[in-house]
Amino acid sequence: MQEDDRNRDIDIAAIQQRYAEERRKRLRAEGAGQYQKMTGVFADFDKDPHGDPDFTRAPVTEDVDVLIFGGGFGGMLAAGHLREAGIESLRIVEKGADFGGTWYWNRYPGAASDVESYIYLPMLEELGYVPSEKYAKGPEIFAHCQKFARHFGLYERALFQTLVKELRWDETRSRWIIRTSRDDEIAARFVVSATGLMSSPKLPGIPGIESFAGKSFHTSRWDYSYTGGDPRGDMTGLKDKVVGIIGTGSTSLQCVPHLGNSAKHLYVFQRTPSTVSVRANRPTDPEWAKSLKPGWQRERMRNFTYWAAGIPQDVDLVDDGWTELFGSNVALNGAKDKTPEEIARQDAVHMEKIRGRVDAVVQDKATAEALKPWYNLFCKRFGFHDEFLDTFNRPNVALVDTAGKGVERITPAGVVVAGKEYPVDCLIFATGFDFMTKYTEESGVEMFGRDGRSLADHWAKGTRTIWGMQTAGFPNFFLMSQVQAGVTPNYMHTADVQTKHIAYIIARCMKDGVKAIEPTEEMEQGWVDTILAAAPARLAFIESCTPSYGNFEGQRDKAVMLNGVYSGGPTVYLKFLEDWRAEGSMTGMQLTR
Repeated sequence: MQEDDRNRDIDIAAIQQRYAEERRKRLRAEGAGQYQKMTGVFADFDKDPHGDPDFTRAPVTEDVDVLIFGGGFGGMLAAGHLREAGIESLRIVEKGADFGGTWYWNRYPGAASDVESYIYLPMLEELGYVPSEKYAKGPEIFAHCQKFARHFGLYERALFQTLVKELRWDETRSRWIIRTSRDDEIAARFVVSATGLMSSPKLPGIPGIESFAGKSFHTSRWDYSYTGGDPRGDMTGLKDKVVGIIGTGSTSLQCVPHLGNSAKHLYVFQRTPSTVSVRANRPTDPEWAKSLKPGWQRERMRNFTYWAAGIPQDVDLVDDGWTELFGSNVALNGAKDKTPEEIARQDAVHMEKIRGRVDAVVQDKATAEALKPWYNLFCKRFGFHDEFLDTFNRPNVALVDTAGKGVERITPAGVVVAGKEYPVDCLIFATGFDFMTKYTEESGVEMFGRDGRSLADHWAKGTRTIWGMQTAGFPNFFLMSQVQAGVTPNYMHTADVQTKHIAYIIARCMKDGVKAIEPTEEMEQGWVDTILAAAPARLAFIESCTPSYGNFEGQRDKAVMLNGVYSGGPTVYLKFLEDWRAEGSMTGMQLTR
């Protein structure tokens, strides 16, 4: 039977019914409240395995032009573009003991970019570097972060192992007063918040989690002193250990093959399977690298973003699973001319292909059935890996599917699912991070703007910004986020354009003698209304999706609507920012000179 014939045989109604059934299994009354933070009795989970636990320094008191908190890609790009704009008085505050953000913390075995590294690693041309692989692995990305920081002289401007605790606007001085966990007091004319998309790891609220007597840790705080090995694998410390890992999302896809290769036995506890498509990583062709012309990286980034927005280009420069998916999916490409039935069929064709790959790779039929994802294609972030599914053919690896209910409880000796206890020596939580929830909770920062108003109060009913970057009543404050912004699977493109935009505004203000800049309330309300206008359609889709961090675990309220993305898509968003700068009159801004 030809593939077109198989596609015609797809029973769309039956598939949609199965999707709804699988969703109902996973709905929980507490929604996102089923997770808990690494605080209180769980504070040890948040300890930095890479920093100096005895680190001390004298408090810093100073006045700077710009303070950036967050030393990941966003904060580094902001600093880099500010340096390019001639702004030298910078201070960077970072929780970790080095730059890198995601790539400082996430050093689990197998960690790698799932977006092509030629468009994901920032400022490759400026640093004269081409990654060694199409999808670079964690150590190479972390090394690039360090090279970036050295290139722009950021180390001498950094305060590591430090958290910003409070920001308070001083009207008389037109300065933000910043207080930190190390008793620093820094006055800054401008502040850039770059705390990252996924910087606040979370644990599942499983009963008994605190009672486990063996070794346990979150994947973002991997303990190689226990497992042995390094991010490349070879974890000899696990050769006589029974290991359990909770979660089968993007992180699990990457570390499960290494755990299966190292552990005496591995249990993978699953609530909801991921889509797992072919990754097809390969080394960089030296001849291709030599052929690259100036401007190649941003041209490649832009090309990818257009494909991701469903706008076909003459050539597909990236040519991978992402662009294949977006380029052929009518739900994004030409959807306005398609019926809902046609869109549903195309979605089902893609998902049937993904489910068919599970059958082709996984030998045990029951395991294969449990690993098949039953939800619409765009309900969760796409997964790509070439060894994850094969790992379940190993005799020492077992999938423990919870039928959507999740783990029942944890005991001192192991994990209980459906009344059966699975004893383990080591328990690893691949349970992800807070995502697009409440900024003040994720960042841990108390912030007070004009007249002492707190940001938590201003955003009590949901985020309020223009472009996802500025908010009324909080002058000279810039936020890097995907909330209310135009997003693409390659966050680095959005971050690059956002930080260029921020650097432009700050440099203009300093040149023109502007003491304070913020959006007008009218400008802010206009952008909020734009986000809300698209919310019903977005929420209708969310309501059809299996619960996950991407849809706030199935919750629906006003805050969720305001924590959406810009509906015009990434290409319109990026061009909007470019046109605003080109026009040059600071439209929509309230200026204090």
